[in-house]
Amino acid sequence: MSVLIGSGGIFDLDVRAEELAVLEKQTSDPELWNDASKAQSLLKRAASIRDLISNWESVSKQCDDLSELYELSKSEDDNEFSAGIEKDISALDAKLSEMELRKMLKGPDDAAPALFSINSGAGGTESQDWTQMLLRMYSMYFEQEKIPFKVLDVQEGDTAGIKGCTLELPEPYSYGMLRSEIGVHRLVRISPFDANARRHTSFAAVYMTPIYEDAEVEINPVDLRVDTYRSSGAGGQYVNKTDSAVRITHMPTNIVVSCQTERSQIQNRETAMKMLKVLLVQHYKDEEEAKRNERAAEKRKIEWGSQIRSYVLDDRRVKDTRTGHETSNTEAVLNGDIKQFVKAYLLAEPQ
Repeated sequence: MSVLIGSGGIFDLDVRAEELAVLEKQTSDPELWNDASKAQSLLKRAASIRDLISNWESVSKQCDDLSELYELSKSEDDNEFSAGIEKDISALDAKLSEMELRKMLKGPDDAAPALFSINSGAGGTESQDWTQMLLRMYSMYFEQEKIPFKVLDVQEGDTAGIKGCTLELPEPYSYGMLRSEIGVHRLVRISPFDANARRHTSFAAVYMTPIYEDAEVEINPVDLRVDTYRSSGAGGQYVNKTDSAVRITHMPTNIVVSCQTERSQIQNRETAMKMLKVLLVQHYKDEEEAKRNERAAEKRKIEWGSQIRSYVLDDRRVKDTRTGHETSNTEAVLNGDIKQFVKAYLLAEPQ
């Protein structure tokens, strides 16, 4: 109990309350809305701090209640009562751990929902199979953690697996909690596609784009090319196998989005347009940042030297190259046990 009761300091609540007071004063200034982007950023930060303070007040009250019950249980000869208290303490400890992770999310986009994409890289069929394995891994992780997600598009592989996929993570803080996964994932294994059972290396990349529903972007209909096609089968339960799939190309930027999981062509088009809007907002944001920095941002190649995590199956090792965190339980990781890597990444960030 002492750990729980003494944990308030890790959240710097006095500092947070002072920051909230400053933010509330700033957001009450009518002049702030001359810069809508800055205003929205400050409002999101203020809401995040209010959420943290409210959660801590709730947890603090639970700590006080459990502390009293814990002291009472020591004088009671009731094993069932004591076991119940210990169970409640463990649950509260887990909640505190989640709050500790959430307090790490201070980035400008951390509070946003997100589009989550996986694309195959160097390695052909091997990488396309690996991309499908990653889709399964992340889907299982989302289900285990009760993170809502929706598969919007799956592009079937040439021989096996998938070339890529796009998911929507609609909950707030999805971007912040999953940005640890952005980058290249490297798989080393004895290939099931090689008759000589040789070791192969495959690559796939995870990208994320924050979703801001209130972001404005102008899309001229004449700049769009809309194609319809029959949904492929690689998406399994996520894909409606009809002629309702929609692909939209924004010709000025060459951004392509597609959706094949809704029930009708109209719904697929609406979802694809929503995806396009999100990607265009990020595209123009990146352009502005590049101009400010007087340099264009370079995307790293999906190949050797740029991976964030290696999954070596025959040596039974998964290692994150940024934090050094690793495990030998490769099967558990591929079945969705990646929270350890997410947590290690967030806790390693400088505060």
